[in-house]
Amino acid sequence: MRGSTLLLLAAVAGIGFTPMAKAQVGVEVGVAPECPYGYYDVAPYACAPAGYYGPEWFDGGIFIGAGPWFHGASGFHGYVDNRFHPEHGYKGPMPARGEKAEEGRRVDSAHFKGNEMRDGRGHVVKL
Repeated sequence: MRGSTLLLLAAVAGIGFTPMAKAQVGVEVGVAPECPYGYYDVAPYACAPAGYYGPEWFDGGIFIGAGPWFHGASGFHGYVDNRFHPEHGYKGPMPARGEKAEEGRRVDSAHFKGNEMRDGRGHVVKL
């Protein structure tokens, strides 16, 4: 009996000194939403209406991405018009995923009225 007790204590002590494995957590975000005028940079990444993003968010008419799919320059800052964001009370029409852009609805730099600077990763930039 005494031998089995010592063996059990040794086994428990050995377990206590065993290095623990580090946990890894991975998050997959999938493919970027296909939206005609870009998508919001916060979950659930809904399509943004024409006029939310300023022209600097587009390269050759292609949205440079936002949130986990942002692929602009590392120091990028661009204007948005947050009056077109649901978190700021916008309740107007929203384009559907997969919808194609209407050229007449795109806002050019002469007509864009941005009121907030964002970094593409979901953060407001204070200048």
